[in-house]
Amino acid sequence: MPESDSPSTLEAAREAVRREAAGVLAVADQLDETFDRAVELLEACTGKVFVVGSGTSGAIARRMAHLLSVSGTPSVFVHPMDALHGTMGAFAGNDVLIGISRGGETAEINDLMVLAQKRGMPVIALTAEPASTFGGGADLTVVLTTEGGGDPGGVIAMGSTLVTAVWGDALAYVLMRRKNYGWDQVLETHPAGAVGKITELPTSLPTL
Repeated sequence: MPESDSPSTLEAAREAVRREAAGVLAVADQLDETFDRAVELLEACTGKVFVVGSGTSGAIARRMAHLLSVSGTPSVFVHPMDALHGTMGAFAGNDVLIGISRGGETAEINDLMVLAQKRGMPVIALTAEPASTFGGGADLTVVLTTEGGGDPGGVIAMGSTLVTAVWGDALAYVLMRRKNYGWDQVLETHPAGAVGKITELPTSLPTL
């Protein structure tokens, strides 16, 4: 029997999925008043939301910015080091910065936080370490922990990035409902692919 088909291999894979799924489910109980405050900040934002992150967090930041935009909250991913090399010239006081840093000590994100705040931008930190430089310096600190050891060795950011991603999904979904952003608007900005071929609008979401 090939090794990939062995029960031990499959069980290891299933256990990894269950472990990460448990971490994602635990986010529901971590939503608190900081989520409400994040919704209020983004709903009141008259500019754009910039989402930043390095490494694996950068991939989640790009995803979050995309889904916020799809759902009616104009957002852009910026790599924090690129921002420090001139891209932050796009930042303005009516924008909001969301940063993702599990440990809260990513130098380029912390430097960018200070510079964004000097421009009058509120900074939302998504981190597992509220006492870190990022957690202590942000205007709003959202603490997201990964239950059940979803990150192998506590090093490889697997479960923790999913935790951050699902928090962002909840944010995009709630904002879409709060803004009464309709499916006609979603489809207008998504004319390509299978979504662009939809001719019958989904059932409207109830406004919050």
